[in-house]
Formats: sequence, structure tokens, C-alpha cells
Amino acid sequence: MKKLLSTAYSDNAFNFAMLVQRVVTGLMLLIAHGLLKISNFSEMSGSFFDPLRIGHRNTLILSIFAEVFCSMLLVLGLFTRLAAFVIVLDLSFAVFMYHRGQPIKNMDLGVIYLTSVFSILLLGPGRVSVDGMMAK
Repeated sequence: MKKLLSTAYSDNAFNFAMLVQRVVTGLMLLIAHGLLKISNFSEMSGSFFDPLRIGHRNTLILSIFAEVFCSMLLVLGLFTRLAAFVIVLDLSFAVFMYHRGQPIKNMDLGVIYLTSVFSILLLGPGRVSVDGMMAK
């Protein structure tokens, strides 16, 4: 009980928590959002949200890059902070621009993804990652 209420943590617990957070967040973003965008590319490319005014298709391609390629890098823990930064940008546009003014139930998942990836950006991938192994 004492350990359960403690605010201390071990390096192993931190590294395991970062592994779980990276893998689960990256896979969920990849499977639930990235692959969906790829499979519906032709339908979405004409009307995808375009906050940068670079074209619906180009914005969709950038979003797919973030949610597929960068999510895979996140899962592997390779170039983790760079990949997390790209995903944070993508999710920030979704949460703060696309869902602006909508009920909280429309943006809750985006906020959860955003805070999870932002935490990874700040804390790094942990030792159980390609980045962590290369640092040794």
C-alpha cells in the first residue's frame, strides 16, 4: 500500500511506461486514423480540412504522413521527438482549428492523443526504443 501511494518511481517503471505510451498511442493513431485516411483517400482528397491553404489533397497527404509514417516512428522509438513534433502539429490543427467551437465530445479523442504525444515529445522515448538503444 505504501508503494501504491508513493510519488517516487524507478527508472525501469518510467521506461516501461514510456514504451507502453509510445506503442499504444502510435498504433491507435496509425490504425484508427492514418489507415482510414489512406483507404478513403480519393473520397477525402476533395474536401479535407485545409487550414494552411495548400490544397485539400496536399493537406490530406501531410496528415497521412503524420498519422502513418510518424506514428510508425513513434512505435519504434526512432527519431521519436521529431516524429512526435510532427504529430503534435497535425493534432493541434485538428483540435484547435477543425474542432474549434464544437462540443467537447467531438474533440475529446484528439485532446487525449495530443496530450499523450506532447508528453512523449517532452519526456523522450525511454530506453526501450531505437533512440534509447543508440544512445548507449
